[in-house]
Amino acid sequence: MEPVFKREQWKSRLGFIWAAVGSAIGLGSIWRFPYVVGQNGGATFVVLYLICLILVGFPVLVSEILVGRTAALNPSGAFLKLGKNRKWQGIGKMTILTGFLVSSFYAVIAGWTLGYFLESLLGHLGSLSTSSAAQTQFLKLTSSPFWSVGFLFGFLLLAIFILYTGVQHGIEAGNKIMMPLLLFVLIFLAIKGLTFPKGEQGLTFLFKPSFSDIRAETILMALGQAFFSLSLGQGTMVTYGSYLPKKENIPGTCLPIAFFGICVSLLAGIAIFTIVFAFGLPVAGGESLMFQTLPLIFSKIPAGYLLSLLFFLLLLLAALTSQISAMEPLIAYLIDARKWSRHRATLTVGLAVFIVALPCALSFGPLKGWTLFGKTLFDLILYLCLNILIPLGGLGAVLLIGWKWGIKKTLPALQTGGEALFKRLPFLPHYFKISIKFIAPLIIVLILLDAIGVF
Repeated sequence: MEPVFKREQWKSRLGFIWAAVGSAIGLGSIWRFPYVVGQNGGATFVVLYLICLILVGFPVLVSEILVGRTAALNPSGAFLKLGKNRKWQGIGKMTILTGFLVSSFYAVIAGWTLGYFLESLLGHLGSLSTSSAAQTQFLKLTSSPFWSVGFLFGFLLLAIFILYTGVQHGIEAGNKIMMPLLLFVLIFLAIKGLTFPKGEQGLTFLFKPSFSDIRAETILMALGQAFFSLSLGQGTMVTYGSYLPKKENIPGTCLPIAFFGICVSLLAGIAIFTIVFAFGLPVAGGESLMFQTLPLIFSKIPAGYLLSLLFFLLLLLAALTSQISAMEPLIAYLIDARKWSRHRATLTVGLAVFIVALPCALSFGPLKGWTLFGKTLFDLILYLCLNILIPLGGLGAVLLIGWKWGIKKTLPALQTGGEALFKRLPFLPHYFKISIKFIAPLIIVLILLDAIGVF
């Protein structure tokens, strides 16, 4: 059902690009990418990740934004409008739930960034001159319920404030400033990491693949990272697409989003793995890898105190852009379907996220011994979202666009606003037809079947 009010829109195309980039360039690229690379074979994982982006990630990104722009509704309403069936609406609602769950575990890690910013401000990171000291500090902080829950609450207050102010003044305005600054700091850290002894080994680990050790699990993780790094399958890009003008060039807009996502992931990998090899840290450090490595570089360089402040501040801001993008689909649904005001919807969603995130934060402390299927609550929600729900949401988008709505409608809709691009690159219609209708769905289905143990 169409909303009776005038829907919010992006003020400019650049504003949308930076908002989408901000959603993609967050902790998924800077925190998660390096540690899953470390756990899954280094450069081999990087190659698989890039292949998944080209064959699956980019077509799904285009599909989700097209769904949103065409329907100008939240994911639930958009899937219903194009699919003309309650079952498709159910898929849209699933992506909203996925975004909500993602925002819950994400807020825990983002709270750590707020905590590390304060620790840096107080000068507590400058004395961490060894890897064991950095690891001990991380475990001490994250296992403390007062520290982890307190900064979780503080971070969510910041996210709620931005969402409270709306699309143009909150989401769009903040991203235009934060994203370029973060990119600059990452480039500096990557260059500095290369100056350390054995830093070049980090480049070898990151860019020299060995395909003999490829496992099905590695491919699954690569697809999950490709989806997570572009904020796919969780209603975000459908919702952000719904705020686009009808004449916007979708493929031309999606290219810089994917490009910046790749660049930031690789820069974060260079910055972290040069330090990992320089200081003899384990490459498979898990969730704590970033928090163990970067304090070491700040303690070893001139003006390290100021740089650590700047980095964790910008990382905090990047986490905010991704957090608000994960919460926005549910807020948009409450506004569209329930006719709530943005203020009421934002406060309600913020409270719900905190309730679910609370036991996730405690999974590193008092609830660490409480497991289900061998995983803590944090790890269970993380696995469920990245390996099951997010790929399912992406699959729903390409099936909706490629099969239900139909490729005959999809291709003209994609060319609207991008006529010059399609004229300059005549192979694009064939690429989108084959990738959206056949390649992306097939790869997602095969990997999902493997995830549930069929193979």
